[in-house]
Amino acid sequence: MKQIAQFFLVGLVLLAIVIVYDGFFIVEEGQQVVITQFGAPVGVPVVDAGMHFKMPFIQHTEVFEKKILIWDGEPNQIPTNDKTYVYLDVTARWRISDALQFLQAVNNQTRAQSLLSDIIDGTVRDMVNKNDLIEIIRSSDWSVDTMSNTASPATIGVRPKNGRDQISSQILEIASKVTPQYGIELIDVMMKRVNYIESVRLKVYDRMISERKRIAAEKRSMGEGEKAEILGTVDRKLKEILSEANKEALTIKGKADAKATKIYGEAYSQDPDFYAFQKTLESYPSIVGKNSTLILSSDSDLYKYLKSVDGK
Repeated sequence: MKQIAQFFLVGLVLLAIVIVYDGFFIVEEGQQVVITQFGAPVGVPVVDAGMHFKMPFIQHTEVFEKKILIWDGEPNQIPTNDKTYVYLDVTARWRISDALQFLQAVNNQTRAQSLLSDIIDGTVRDMVNKNDLIEIIRSSDWSVDTMSNTASPATIGVRPKNGRDQISSQILEIASKVTPQYGIELIDVMMKRVNYIESVRLKVYDRMISERKRIAAEKRSMGEGEKAEILGTVDRKLKEILSEANKEALTIKGKADAKATKIYGEAYSQDPDFYAFQKTLESYPSIVGKNSTLILSSDSDLYKYLKSVDGK
């Protein structure tokens, strides 16, 4: 009896170890678990982190990520609406929104990546086929006049119809309608890189160069126009300042001459004979120089004051 009791006790201990070892499982933060029994899901997914219980040996756990995952597609050569071939490298972010549905429809992340490749690549191809090259390569907030020298005046400064960002949003909107049936939530889709095929690359470079030259010539022309306007304004203001200064100088000079003439007139009017005598004497040095010979008659007015001087 004692041996039977010992065997029974050992069995209970082993059973307890087995239950603890295979009956409990830990869900880590950022993970979710689906419990399966004989391959079929049982209950709802376990999404709360911590320790949980399942039936040992009979039930198994399928662990899935709860965090955001990355999908990277292979670069594809796709024709645009204007028959230009480009290589598009696209990436996306996704997560498992319904672990139970994901297990039933997809089963694992490897198949999910393949499924996303089919969905996203097909949507990308459709959207690129519907848009011109210029819509693929430019950002949605670029204005038309920065991209093309054929833009009409009515479209200058107007935002483009689509643009790369807008097309990415449309791809996300279309593809995200398909993924929920697989328990997948598509968060965003982005174009990492757009490359041209060799036959197109040189044409694009030439167009970029000509476009930059056109913009540079336009800027230089605008600069020359502004320069001419500034120089014209400076010259006009300079002439206005000089004219005003000359006017003011002539006015001041005229007033000064008038005042001087008045003073001279008042002074000379006091003795007109003396004034005539002084002016005559002042004229002698300028009329008769050192090397000058002047022959005059004795009754000339030039020497009338000299003749009138008596001996006294």
